[in-house]
Amino acid sequence: MSSAEPTTDRVTRTDVLTPAEAADVLALARTAGDADGADPFDEHTLLRLRDPRAPAVHLTTRAPDGTLTGYAHLDTTDPASGIGVELAVHPAHRRQGAGRALARGVLDSAAGPVRAWAHGDHPSAAALAVDLGLTRARVLWQLRRPLTAPAAAPHLPDGVVLRAFAPGSDDDAWLALNARAFASHPEQGRWTTAELRARLAEPWFDPAGFLLAVESATGRLLGFHWTKVHELPGSARIGEVYVLGVDPTAHGGGLGRALTTAGLAYLRDRRGLDRVMLYVDESNTGAVALYERTGFARWSAHVNYHLG
Repeated sequence: MSSAEPTTDRVTRTDVLTPAEAADVLALARTAGDADGADPFDEHTLLRLRDPRAPAVHLTTRAPDGTLTGYAHLDTTDPASGIGVELAVHPAHRRQGAGRALARGVLDSAAGPVRAWAHGDHPSAAALAVDLGLTRARVLWQLRRPLTAPAAAPHLPDGVVLRAFAPGSDDDAWLALNARAFASHPEQGRWTTAELRARLAEPWFDPAGFLLAVESATGRLLGFHWTKVHELPGSARIGEVYVLGVDPTAHGGGLGRALTTAGLAYLRDRRGLDRVMLYVDESNTGAVALYERTGFARWSAHVNYHLG
């Protein structure tokens, strides 16, 4: 139990955070992630926190001295299909009512169904979800594997070559391919030009690690493996299979496995990494099987809870 003064249960709502408020939220997120072993906010939320134009509702709780003790982010982009919610409480101010007050504030503020992520599948989040009537609807696994052994050479289908993504030239074709490859995915298949370009502008982006599988005779994009390298202060570097997709017309020819192998080789041989992670939906049994065949194993789970 923390010796800090009890957190007030008063929730403050705003549609725009000041730069100082956003910095406080990001600092709280880092502290909570270090304590829990799982970041409380996904990349989508972190990007939106840095963009004051992004439509969102921000809920905060503060201690009597003004210290930020809790934060909830409500993504209001598509309220008909569900308000996206992520919530974090500072570790030193837990078990004092901030989390429950924020959760109640979310339900009061949401004008539609709620879709709330619990990163790391912590028991306290599960208990709060049950108390509030939310149901466990979706599980996203983080898988990991070592990169200590040399990666095998990718076996590409006949007539297919690999090349690096060219920002500006490949944007539209890639977005169209991404939409086809992830047509049934609730987030990935809906990426817009703005969302792609926001990521291309991130410090971690490296076009050499964004591999495209191209039909050599026509130049048509058939698949891709976009890798990412996490380089956080005080943490070991780790690679990520950021997004991997194959056009439905190219399924069954081994392209997904070849792209996986090529990306892992890039992370090991070009970036000098010794471990890699990825995220995959529990329900995507084909992708899970592919990754497990290439040496990945389950590391952690992230749960999406629904209401309405």
